[in-house]
Amino acid sequence: MNSLRQTMFLSTAMVIAVLASNGTRLYAQSDIPPGLQIEAYPDRISVVAGDPLAFHTSTTASEYSIEIARLGAKREVVFQKSRIPGGGLHPIPENASANGCGWPVTYKTTVPADWKSGYYSVTFKVADNGGKFVVRNRRTAEAESFFVVRPSQPGTGAKILLQLSTNTYNAYNNWGGSSLYAYHGRANLQGHRVSFQRPQASQFSNWELPFTVWAENNGFALDFCTNMDLEEHPELLAHYPLLLSVGHDEYWSSGMRDQAEAYIARGGNMAFFSGNTCCWQVRPEENGQALTCYKQAFNLDPVYATNDHRLLSTIWSHHLVSRPENQLTGVGFLFGGYHRSHGQFMEGTGAFRVHHADHWVFGGTDIKRDEEFGGKDTIVGYECDGCELEWKDGLPFPTFRDGTPESFQVLATCPAKWAPDDCEWYEKWEKGRTAAACLGVYTKGGTVFTCGSTDWAHGLRGEDPVVQKITSNILTRLTQPSGNK
Repeated sequence: MNSLRQTMFLSTAMVIAVLASNGTRLYAQSDIPPGLQIEAYPDRISVVAGDPLAFHTSTTASEYSIEIARLGAKREVVFQKSRIPGGGLHPIPENASANGCGWPVTYKTTVPADWKSGYYSVTFKVADNGGKFVVRNRRTAEAESFFVVRPSQPGTGAKILLQLSTNTYNAYNNWGGSSLYAYHGRANLQGHRVSFQRPQASQFSNWELPFTVWAENNGFALDFCTNMDLEEHPELLAHYPLLLSVGHDEYWSSGMRDQAEAYIARGGNMAFFSGNTCCWQVRPEENGQALTCYKQAFNLDPVYATNDHRLLSTIWSHHLVSRPENQLTGVGFLFGGYHRSHGQFMEGTGAFRVHHADHWVFGGTDIKRDEEFGGKDTIVGYECDGCELEWKDGLPFPTFRDGTPESFQVLATCPAKWAPDDCEWYEKWEKGRTAAACLGVYTKGGTVFTCGSTDWAHGLRGEDPVVQKITSNILTRLTQPSGNK
């Protein structure tokens, strides 16, 4: 056949042309090995010693390996296994982001008794040597997931329980095409339901890990749980004088709030080294395997059509929900916003200005009124929470009209502001308002500290001495029998 017909024939037969030193050599497409890949997720993200734990996988490889490591002051490998049958490559359902993947389990194990409470990273690895005749490359692929081991004997080895922001991890995970955000969704569409039963994303390394590393290196033992453990295992709380929220703890269910607020009322202490905290109400579904949140489109939530809006999945501060997060944390996003993020205060200091230097929170820091701290590491950054303020003689005072407890004292502030292109949708919001991240304390049964910023932990990572001392003061005082006085 002529050259043109030969080219058309070879194209139809799916061949590949490779230029060699003596001309063009043709190889069959079947000689080219398929792409190497693996993706996986655990059957649950919260376990305790003795629990079964299973992993769902989809891979092109015939076998894979697993490595499990606890992440804390050091990365401690606790489990390794190789040559696990791969189980095949499986389709991705169209609604995987909302309803999960439904992939089969390819490996099962039992959580050993000697695994300490903590955040556990799981690495799935596959490798091959490429093709039989061509593409003889050493190829590898890896996927990472996580789960949390909660304490089997709560309170025996630690006085502090850190509940990780696992709902927020899931809300931002766009695996499968959508999350609870439009900016990184397929076709810029925002979902209203997200499943834990799909390959995961995590924010642990950005905030909770540096806090954990600092705490464990400085003699503060921590036990760990997930967001939903507050609702599903509230019995944990009775064993700890202090409950922590760190970093970006944005999505809370009604059950979580009920348990946390009851804990404080009984005399338990909380410290929110976090910001944008408890901003959105979510409803857990499928026994906690999925979360629903309609956010700005609250009128599409089926709850909206009822006479009871308490579980409406929008901001907690919405007048229809009538349960502002300030009632729990002392502060909220309605009177906070962004600092050095989203175009707001991009030249800001990233630091808190102190108003009451004589408060026990600042003990041993030698800091003075109107001095700033934390700017080197931008501890006031990204998303911030505050309360409605009025200023007298250069000092801020809560108005208490926004739900902030009447014993709340504002100890330090930093300017913050909502971004008009993503926040100013709420009809009761004063557009263009400049607010402030508020660091403060209140007592109402137990004592509650809040820093009003997602990025406090960055000051611990940067070894800022004032941030370290304040953190130590809070953890020490609020784990003592008199810490709620």
